[in-house]
Amino acid sequence: LAQTLPAGGVTITQPPQSSTSFFKLAQNQLITFGWNFTYVVQQPTSITVSAACANGNTYAVGPDPNGHIPGTATEVVWDVYSYQQAHPNTPLAQASYTLHMWDDRGPDATAAPGLMSPNNALAFALYTPQAYTPLASGWTCTGCSGALIARPALTGMLITFLLILFSGLRVLR
Repeated sequence: LAQTLPAGGVTITQPPQSSTSFFKLAQNQLITFGWNFTYVVQQPTSITVSAACANGNTYAVGPDPNGHIPGTATEVVWDVYSYQQAHPNTPLAQASYTLHMWDDRGPDATAAPGLMSPNNALAFALYTPQAYTPLASGWTCTGCSGALIARPALTGMLITFLLILFSGLRVLR
């Protein structure tokens, strides 16, 4: 390859990179990652795609157990629910992830003219949806707290304000 060529790479097209995408860890919820090759003159034989989790684990993405897909592929579909069922010892976490992609040269390959450079530009998150529970059935907010009560000065100021307000109303009558 000519040394005057720019280094090749991939540009992620799906999901959009303008903000973090959140995906459900649920049955029939497939995740599609798509990309375009930029300045890649010599197509790789294969591409390895993996998801690195904030918890330190790395998971193979796609139908192959090692995350390998053909080097000409421009997308990979990941069935996270099937992956979760097939790997009970290393379950996918409700957390943020970074998508890693590299060619035959490995994840630490340096930029080279006309060859695909490793990419880890896409961040996404996985979550497990919870079943709906109506208020009448005893739903409680697990993320809520008694923060107002935990701040006695704020509570005292609120009570003082209410006393002044109600006392003023009595005087106006």
